[in-house]
Amino acid sequence: MPKKILIIDDDPIVLKYLESLLTDNGYEIVKAANGVEASDMVEKVKPDLITLDLEMPEQWGPRFYRRLTKNKLLKDIPVIVISGLSGSKYSIPKAAAHLNKPFDAEELLQLVRDHIGE
Repeated sequence: MPKKILIIDDDPIVLKYLESLLTDNGYEIVKAANGVEASDMVEKVKPDLITLDLEMPEQWGPRFYRRLTKNKLLKDIPVIVISGLSGSKYSIPKAAAHLNKPFDAEELLQLVRDHIGE
């Protein structure tokens, strides 16, 4: 059974790119366009890993992350922050990893493999 990844990003181009990249590498994908949508989805889906944009409408990434880490059942899901904001590593210092947009696809895939395997 493939590992499940929740992609959270408000940019439809980034969502489609990440979906293609990760499904082509054997992962099952669930998408959310903002933190509110993701909050509803994460409890139902219980993904193995989350990619998280920081600056989104409705609810920013850091707020989603704080809510996630307060839930005992979800707090250990690794989160890879993918953002165009400089200094994103300071917004969520306990994230599993941080990538700046534009990012290297192989670097992202290696991070995913490091945290949840293939």
